[in-house]
Amino acid sequence: MKIVVASDHGGYELKEIIKVHLIEKGYSIIDIGTNNESSVDYPDFGKKAAEMVASNVADKGIVICGTGIGICISANKVIGVRCALCTNEYMAKMASAHNDANMIALGNRVLGSGLAIDIVDVWLNTEFEGGRHQNRVNKIMEIEKNNNIIRG
Repeated sequence: MKIVVASDHGGYELKEIIKVHLIEKGYSIIDIGTNNESSVDYPDFGKKAAEMVASNVADKGIVICGTGIGICISANKVIGVRCALCTNEYMAKMASAHNDANMIALGNRVLGSGLAIDIVDVWLNTEFEGGRHQNRVNKIMEIEKNNNIIRG
C-alpha cells in the first residue's frame, strides 16, 4: 500500500515520526514535504496530497499541520477525498469503518507522537463496513458531484 504523507512546518516533526513508523511497518511512503520547519502554507500540501489520493497515485494519505484543521479542510476540497480529522483512536476507527476515509489529518500541537501513531495504526487496520455506511458515503459523493456542477 502506498501512503502519501505531507505537512506544513507545524506538522513537520510529527510527519517525520509517522513516516519512520510506517516504513518500519512495510508501507511504501511518498513524502511530498515540507522538509523542514520553515514557514509554508498548509493548503499547498493538503491539496497536493489529496490530489495524489484522488488520482490513485497513492492509496491513502496522511496530512499534518499544527491542529490538523486547516490541512484537513484543504484536502477535503479535492473531489474524491474523504479526509477525517482524528484526535483519538475511536475517531480513526470510525473514519475507516463508517466513512471510508481515504485520508486522515493529524495535529502535531494537539497530539503526542505515541497517540498519533496509534491513531494511524487503527485507521489503517480498520476495514470499511459497507452496508448502510456505503449508502451514506454515496450520498457524500453525490453532494460533492452536485456542488462541483453548481460551482462550475
